[in-house]
Amino acid sequence: MPLDSQSHKSHRRNPTRRDALKTGSLGVLGLGLSTVRIPADQSAPPKLYLEAYTDRSSYEAGDDVSVHVSTNAARYAVEIARLGAGREVVWSREDLPGAEQPVPDDASAHGCKWPIAFTVKVSPRWKTGYYAAQVRLAGKDGKYQPGRARELTDSGVPELFFVIRPAHPCRDARILLQVSTNTYNAYTNYGGYSVYGYQGRDKVQGRRVSLERPQVTQFWNWEQPFVRWAEKAGYALDYAVNNDLEFRPELLKPYRLVLSVGHDEYWSSPMRDHLEAFIAGGGNVAFFSGNVCCWQIRNEEGGRAFTCWKQDFGDDPYYRDRSHHRLLSTLWSHHLVGRPENQLTGVGFLWGGYHHSHGQFMDGPQGFTVERSDHWLLDGTGLKPGDSFGHKDRIVGYECDGCECERKNSLPQPTCRDGTPENFAILATAPARWHPNDCEWYERWEKGRTGQAVLGTYTRGGTVVTVGTTDWSHGLAGGDRYVEQITRNVLDRLAR
Repeated sequence: MPLDSQSHKSHRRNPTRRDALKTGSLGVLGLGLSTVRIPADQSAPPKLYLEAYTDRSSYEAGDDVSVHVSTNAARYAVEIARLGAGREVVWSREDLPGAEQPVPDDASAHGCKWPIAFTVKVSPRWKTGYYAAQVRLAGKDGKYQPGRARELTDSGVPELFFVIRPAHPCRDARILLQVSTNTYNAYTNYGGYSVYGYQGRDKVQGRRVSLERPQVTQFWNWEQPFVRWAEKAGYALDYAVNNDLEFRPELLKPYRLVLSVGHDEYWSSPMRDHLEAFIAGGGNVAFFSGNVCCWQIRNEEGGRAFTCWKQDFGDDPYYRDRSHHRLLSTLWSHHLVGRPENQLTGVGFLWGGYHHSHGQFMDGPQGFTVERSDHWLLDGTGLKPGDSFGHKDRIVGYECDGCECERKNSLPQPTCRDGTPENFAILATAPARWHPNDCEWYERWEKGRTGQAVLGTYTRGGTVVTVGTTDWSHGLAGGDRYVEQITRNVLDRLAR
């Protein structure tokens, strides 16, 4: 999200912190953490902790997963499981030797540089998917206890996870889900900094963030409900991460449908180039997500870190040369970049904003109002213009994408002045608005503007569908029959 200001931090809905505490466990390294910070008893032995990261975000069969660990436990045990329709344990080890590692001052930007603690060989039997670890730590008495991270950071609980790509792309699934690992890295403030000032040390906003440090995932909040529903419903999915779109573009070619789910905020230019080429060639994309492709990043070190200057684009080294302005690491919709995300998704954050977060529409309906129902996307729902759906599970929020539009014959029509394709159809809407502290740095911002979340679609070679909200998958988790039917319509039609 574009939030960088400190002044309304209290308005931010932080799902990572909220739900970690609500459930008491994320199923990985952050078990049983509390909101209450109790001063340490200096006479008590230090609490055991373990923090870890992998050398990459995605792997395939035959690869070695190198795991870097820092722990004050003498010994520890690790269990790795795939999280899909259920939890499937694939690997475990006990009696691994522990060692505590220092956290460098520049860890946020340049990584922790910890040595490899152990490696895991990816078996050909392991399915493509998202994998997460649970750990247990041995105390001085030799007995194991549930593991935990050192503390709850402002970005959440650091966890150990990775994705396994398909060994044979599109052989067993015609749908590819890209996991939003760039967004995870952007929000992680392990080592002191993320790309958000409100959670940075001394409220300083980072400009470069490294994957080579313990990461805070958002998978459980958005992708996991979608994955659980889809796999239980019989849909086969292959998996990749954001960086695979940049560094392994050949992975896209055989698929009929590529998915973005939840909070897919940070995109590099090559990522976008490759997906747009996929669409132009007849491939389909569904954005079951919001705040999509909002900030442009530049990957460094082969994708092990990225740069994003955001509202301080004038300090970006690329600003000095106008020929590089297209690659400025700021809003994709910034006039100097000239490549609004609407051209890819049909919608964008400049015409969307917040709903039931950041103090905006806090009493809002959190559901969509149908604008037109005579479209295949709404087949089988029975919905009619003026009907609403999704409010029970709060599917509209917390960040939303929309487009500039005007009403003609009582129906919203895109003006296309913001980059939205001319044949984009607006099917449902809900109000959304930026917080003033987020937007007024942008010199072309229209103060006081209210936008909307937009569910819509367009075709340009392939078909692109967007739901215009981060929280769509919450409707799948809650069993909303309208959300389920619309999702089925997209998967059944576009994956053929």
